[in-house]
Amino acid sequence: MITIKDIYEIAIPVKELSKAEAFYRNVLGLEFGLRDETRHWLFLRAGGPAGMIVLQQNAGDWQSQHFAFAVSDEELDGAAAELEERGVAVDGPYFHEWMPARSVYFTDVDGHQLELCAPVG
Repeated sequence: MITIKDIYEIAIPVKELSKAEAFYRNVLGLEFGLRDETRHWLFLRAGGPAGMIVLQQNAGDWQSQHFAFAVSDEELDGAAAELEERGVAVDGPYFHEWMPARSVYFTDVDGHQLELCAPVG
């Protein structure tokens, strides 16, 4: 059996790369990795070299998706407050006993449902 240890890269479809880039870099603080002008893709680092978010410009029809980003429990409330200060509506925090974790939810500029998830304990 294959032993998967983590997720390295997630691709997120976006309508306008420049708007999505502003949100993911300026609001969520993801770091620039690589811009692929040929495919209209932008690779952003999530948590340093540990993983990548790839914003892929796609003008076609697609459904919004859900993506969760890990943060520490100590940082969750401050991150939620910072999102709200930047005009992003935040829902939560909620406690998920089965995980256990606390989470807040919000949407990006393309309507994707995003989550900041803070494992507890």
